[in-house]
Amino acid sequence: MSTSVQEALDLIARGADEIIKIEELEARLKLGRPLRIKAGFDPTAPDLHLGHTVLLNKMRQFQDLGHQVIFLIGDFTGMIGDPSGKNATRKALTREDVLANAETYAEQVFKVLDRQRTEVRFNSEWFGQMGAADMIRLAAQHTVARMLERDDFAKRYAGQQPIAIHEFLYPLVQGYDSVALKCDVELGGTDQKFNLLMGRGLQEHHGQPAQIVLTMPLLEGLDGVNKMSKSLGNYIGVNEPAIDIVTKAMKIDDTLMWRWIDLLSFEISIAQAAQLRQQIQAGQLNPRDLKLRLARELAARFHGAAAADTAVEGWNAAVRGEGDLSSLPLTDVAVPAEGLRIAALLTAAGLTPSNSEANRKLKERAVKVDGQVVEDAQQAFAPGFEGVLTVGKRTFARVRLVSA
Repeated sequence: MSTSVQEALDLIARGADEIIKIEELEARLKLGRPLRIKAGFDPTAPDLHLGHTVLLNKMRQFQDLGHQVIFLIGDFTGMIGDPSGKNATRKALTREDVLANAETYAEQVFKVLDRQRTEVRFNSEWFGQMGAADMIRLAAQHTVARMLERDDFAKRYAGQQPIAIHEFLYPLVQGYDSVALKCDVELGGTDQKFNLLMGRGLQEHHGQPAQIVLTMPLLEGLDGVNKMSKSLGNYIGVNEPAIDIVTKAMKIDDTLMWRWIDLLSFEISIAQAAQLRQQIQAGQLNPRDLKLRLARELAARFHGAAAADTAVEGWNAAVRGEGDLSSLPLTDVAVPAEGLRIAALLTAAGLTPSNSEANRKLKERAVKVDGQVVEDAQQAFAPGFEGVLTVGKRTFARVRLVSA
């Protein structure tokens, strides 16, 4: 059964912050041809986390509707440096940095995207052919006054912080990508709205139909407050082991769970999410079980169903006491020949940030070794020990102690 235009619109709009303009998108969908959907990624870091996959997920939804997506690697724009949201000029990457980071993208993005329906492009394809005169002509298509309407530029200008001339080129260059690729739709985060609208204007200037702009919200990280970020440590990496994906996902609160379902789940539809919410409110479903279902889906997406099932089994064994603890991955921890006391061991294993925090957990009777509460802070563990350390209800590791 084919998808109706309205059903397509509903799926495309799921989780979206804004669609400019939705009536244009509806008209474009009614043309009955595959649309060209673009999202640009500057290869500033080689490792992706779930926050990055919000855009990838939306691209996959377009693919499932039969459209062609363009994964644009900004190897040219990456050397300029995206000023979006920055309060200072960002250091530009070298050509070598850009290419080294770009090489790692495909392995990660095709865990979400359909390789057969993905066009991978580099914007150096067209900008590498441009001369100085071409770039000047591009720069002439916008004014400094319009550039200073952009929030981050306006704040830096008012605060007398420097704005380099090349930073004004970034929105123009990103906008011209849409001209070069003849895009129907461009996706980006809410912080990219100015740049995405630039593409609409430049397409009209070049006699092309203006692209539809679809912005996606920035995904909150594990803390439920700040956007997911490696620097804040509130992230889940695409390449993290399945058990780590499950363990971290299970730590989010119930409010954030619904947000993650909306932006990250393919298996739970909008209608199903509404039904599940009603079941939880009626006391018919434990939020923890739904969260575990989401965690398994995410682990399976990046590591396959078997690895996800093993991770869920390990989590159940460690947290619920159900199942075989041997399903947990074994981590070697180097300790001195005389061993380590329990607090130092918890810190060495990465289960507590410090010995003082470990001692606090010991006093709270929140530390277990192989399921047994540890009360003696002087208890030491020597090389050769193997077992499961647990702190609280959700932090655990199966470790093997080896000589340092």
